[in-house]
Amino acid sequence: MNLDRTFQPRLAVVSCTAVALGVLLAAPAARAALGSSVASIETDRAALHAQHSVTARGLYELHELTLPSGTTLREYRAPDGIVFAVTWNGPAKPDLSQALGAYFPGYVEAARANGAGHNRLAATRADLVLVSSGHMRAFTGRAYLASAIPAGVSIDELR
Repeated sequence: MNLDRTFQPRLAVVSCTAVALGVLLAAPAARAALGSSVASIETDRAALHAQHSVTARGLYELHELTLPSGTTLREYRAPDGIVFAVTWNGPAKPDLSQALGAYFPGYVEAARANGAGHNRLAATRADLVLVSSGHMRAFTGRAYLASAIPAGVSIDELR
């Protein structure tokens, strides 16, 4: 193929742009969340534009993220550095795809199969336990990995 010299540089720019776009689309999104390491909490904070505070609770660390909506998202980190539970409460649901990460599809599946109505969800999917309820301006919920809860931590502490 014989391209004139003025067209070749444009073709190179278009090719490089297409390759760069392909790499961005193929790369997995940086996600934090349930079952992830403590570094994922910073990813959540940035993605959700939240204020962050940390409290040591003996057997775990409690990371509270206050979202611009006024909702509080709490991530519980075990001594091994893994987020074993996520809870939320406030006037709006947080981005649960961000907070639940790889476990979000389980949440979606449970919500679709929910026989209790759209205001309340209680489900267990393998190791994942989900409880969510609410209505406009009053949402609450929790998701946790039953096998990852540190020994000596009560489920009632996950609020």
